[in-house]
Amino acid sequence: MALDIRSALRHLALIAALAVPAPGLAQGPSLAFGDNSANSDAPVEVEADSLAINQSDGTAEFSGNVLILQGTMKLTATRVLVTYAEDQSRVQKLEATGGVVVVSGADAAESDRADYDLDQRSIVMIGNVVIVQGPNTLTSDRMTIDLEAGTARMDGRVRTLLKTGDK
Repeated sequence: MALDIRSALRHLALIAALAVPAPGLAQGPSLAFGDNSANSDAPVEVEADSLAINQSDGTAEFSGNVLILQGTMKLTATRVLVTYAEDQSRVQKLEATGGVVVVSGADAAESDRADYDLDQRSIVMIGNVVIVQGPNTLTSDRMTIDLEAGTARMDGRVRTLLKTGDK
């Protein structure tokens, strides 16, 4: 199970990397996120107050002050739930909840929840989504990232603050 957890955490790191260009949102800042030179093969370090593995429902839950580090990426949340496929052979979904904060390079994102569906190759950040890139800020209720297409969509009262010049 330890190897499966490492694999799951690597996939969770993909949530944090969010290194997907968003050509459909090219007005203002792009939604490419973080340090694109970050090495996804770098070791993943996880700290949490507790880890519970449930063989019967195929989940592993990290809870309490969860901190995940990989290269230049840092993710914090109250809880991270890893769900395995029915045959327990692979990670199917990851769910980070409770004040999710992702920092990669100079960029930062936060939301109430982040879900990564490995089968659909999508990441959904839900609830009070805030993306900060330099002086620019984007907010919405929900952001969906299609990793296959390399696109992102923000829904639910989207607000963008673009700073031009030095002011």
